[in-house]
Amino acid sequence: MSFYQVFDFLRDLNKNNNKAWMDEHRDTYHEVRDFVLGWIENLDKRLQKVDPGYMPTPAKKAISRINNNLVYKPNAPTYRDHFGAEMNKAKGKSGFYVHMSLKGSFVGGGFYNPSKDELDSIREAIDYNGDELKKIINKKSFAKTFGDMSDKNALKTAPNGFAQDHKHIDLLRMKRFAVMHTITQRDITADDFTDNVIKIYQEIQPFNQYLEKAVSV
Repeated sequence: MSFYQVFDFLRDLNKNNNKAWMDEHRDTYHEVRDFVLGWIENLDKRLQKVDPGYMPTPAKKAISRINNNLVYKPNAPTYRDHFGAEMNKAKGKSGFYVHMSLKGSFVGGGFYNPSKDELDSIREAIDYNGDELKKIINKKSFAKTFGDMSDKNALKTAPNGFAQDHKHIDLLRMKRFAVMHTITQRDITADDFTDNVIKIYQEIQPFNQYLEKAVSV
């Protein structure tokens, strides 16, 4: 089993997204899922070695569900078209996510949907020492890996309690603090895929540590 078979399965599922087909191919699905779970378990062990602050995340807790929630998304397909792993899962921790899909894959991290308290804490940290965050995201290797950090849902004006001419108003307006690095199917099927995911994690570490320190206050 390899990631080639994972994408073969996703392609077949995309053409036959219904329960009858899944029931007929459930053994194949479990073989593919078990392979992805094994990969996540290995990634989890390696992340523990490179980051003492990483929160171990069991593979079955990290992996995304294949079923769409049709209660909240009645018009969605029965099954999702991807496999995903959300690592470092714990309250107050910056997420680290690997997404493998026919429509586009990526590795990312940060606080994608922070709570009000978390967002308030991050803004306070930026107000106190936004220069440090700017230094992290403007680092040449970080910018090359993740591009410009932007938020299409950012506020149009300054958040309450902050001046419109604040030196870090661009960051203060943001409502999510997350970055991602696009990867291809060729990247995922390459022998060094896991090594590259680790490198991306290490690149994102200072960013995550800044955010985690902010929300811990």
